[in-house]
Amino acid sequence: MKALVYHGPGTKAWEEVPDPTIVDATDVVVQVDTTTICGTDLHILKGDVPAVQEGRILGHEGVGTIVEVGSAVNRLAVGDRVIISCVSSCGSCSYCQRRLPSHCLHDEGASGVGWIFGHLINGTQAEYVRVPFAENSLHKLPEGVSDEAGLMLSDILPTGFEIGVRNGRVKPGDVVAVIGSGPVGLSAIMTSGLYGASRIIAIDLDDNRLELARTFGATDTVNNGREGWRDEVMAMTDGLGVDTSMEAVGVPATFAAAIDLVRPGGTVANLGVHGAAVELPIQDLWIKDIAITTGLVSATTTPMLLKLVAQGKLHPEQFVTHRFRLGEFMDAYDTFGRAAETKAMKMAISR
Repeated sequence: MKALVYHGPGTKAWEEVPDPTIVDATDVVVQVDTTTICGTDLHILKGDVPAVQEGRILGHEGVGTIVEVGSAVNRLAVGDRVIISCVSSCGSCSYCQRRLPSHCLHDEGASGVGWIFGHLINGTQAEYVRVPFAENSLHKLPEGVSDEAGLMLSDILPTGFEIGVRNGRVKPGDVVAVIGSGPVGLSAIMTSGLYGASRIIAIDLDDNRLELARTFGATDTVNNGREGWRDEVMAMTDGLGVDTSMEAVGVPATFAAAIDLVRPGGTVANLGVHGAAVELPIQDLWIKDIAITTGLVSATTTPMLLKLVAQGKLHPEQFVTHRFRLGEFMDAYDTFGRAAETKAMKMAISR
């Protein structure tokens, strides 16, 4: 088969590799019908994730069709259309039992890390992929749900919901600010309404992304490159600050802004992946009763979100801005890597 292979920092290739095979009785092999590129893949290509070894097939999101099942697999069958979750779950370790498969104590390369595709084992940017712990790590795709909609349930939609909305303790009537209108920020915007937020304020430097945020459910938008932007936000909250402030960028300035915007008794939910330390002004936060939450997606809410998609309550296919064929992976990476120029959000890379 062909796959997108990592060959060290700055180097990748779409090339011939051996077909995956069943290794353990709980495995299945999936034909990848549609996959995508994540910002994490760009971090890997920069050399920021040293656990990824040369020769690794990248990718941790996908929708496909099962073509082979292991002898212990009973609830899945050849021909099933499935969502491949970005987090794998053995289903039996202490963390999986606590519904924290992001820290699964599996034996697939590094115990305690649930993200294994494109990281510790070969991933989904390929024609076929081996899926360990298949019955706990795949979700059957209902009739009527498109590949592109299902693809967004592999990673970004549960990330925005679990780490932003759920961890952020959003309640009916709350005012929410989401700093950063990239895919994860838009996922938090799309799902904040599920918990009854009365006002969802999208904050970004890019007016095009702010316009897009309104189509995902933002009630208000603020460009934080303009003078007086903080006053705009505070005016929407009677001067008190927001109930939940979500940081979805991953840089010190936006984390500081998230803290600055939250009201006493509120919550700062950190979704962004930070590559540098941030300042934590604990001397100011304690007296304001501020809670700060973090987290790595466990994708335990994927079945619930899938039901909402199947019923037409959520439309995650709108994340897709560009479409490519599997053989056009190099062009897809180029387009995604120049997102500010190309206005790329998520790729749909299909057979």
